[in-house]
Amino acid sequence: MKKRFFSAMFILMLTGFMAPAVTSPQAQKQAPQQRLSPEEMIKAFAAKESEFYEAWIQYTYKQVATIRVLSVDGVETNERMVLVWEVLFRDDGQREIRLVDRGGRLRSVLWTEDDEEVITNLQPFALTSKDLPLYDLKYEGKERVDELETYVFSVKPKSTKGGKYYFQGRIWVDDRDLQIVRTLGKVVPQKKENQFPEFETLREIIDDKYWFPTWTHADSVLRFPGQSVRVEETITYEEYKRFGSKVSIQPIPPLP
Repeated sequence: MKKRFFSAMFILMLTGFMAPAVTSPQAQKQAPQQRLSPEEMIKAFAAKESEFYEAWIQYTYKQVATIRVLSVDGVETNERMVLVWEVLFRDDGQREIRLVDRGGRLRSVLWTEDDEEVITNLQPFALTSKDLPLYDLKYEGKERVDELETYVFSVKPKSTKGGKYYFQGRIWVDDRDLQIVRTLGKVVPQKKENQFPEFETLREIIDDKYWFPTWTHADSVLRFPGQSVRVEETITYEEYKRFGSKVSIQPIPPLP
């Protein structure tokens, strides 16, 4: 069988099992948010995303990715590979993503550097104030996610040029914390020999403050020239622990 390249761009933690409930310990304590326009919502949650991302990269954690090929051209197969990374900090304070374990093998598709780059550096999708100008957002209304009331936005890149990967799909923003709690979409651009599955990511409250990713999952049929491959991927983010850095996340005071 001729091998095809595919880029497994993310995935939700817990393959085929029930996704963890998304709950906020602060939800009962906070007063309802005042009504905001879509533009105000976007500006507010992008600022929160910037804070989230800066905090997230100060944590150590373990990231486990399970990749399975379920079928090739409709014929069932059982190929499985598990990759385990540890995100840690060296003695000099530099953040490092280290592959610590690898098991299994994929035969019908070839795991590429793009796959690893996407899983370790582009997941989770964070729409920070810095990245906001690269995307078009459209408000789609409110939707309940487990115990949360959320604002829903569709997201697509304004351009896919420049050799970079972008997110295209939908995001759910908690109406109290104004942080993204769920994403559903795929990586673009896609190419004939370089395919990405649609993924879903859920976040949970960590340290009673930040909505960090805990589960990513994908189950998609990737259609390569002359071959269709059903791929299932799951990523879990475990053992979050804040690194003992002197850096702290504080609101920026207004300039005089």
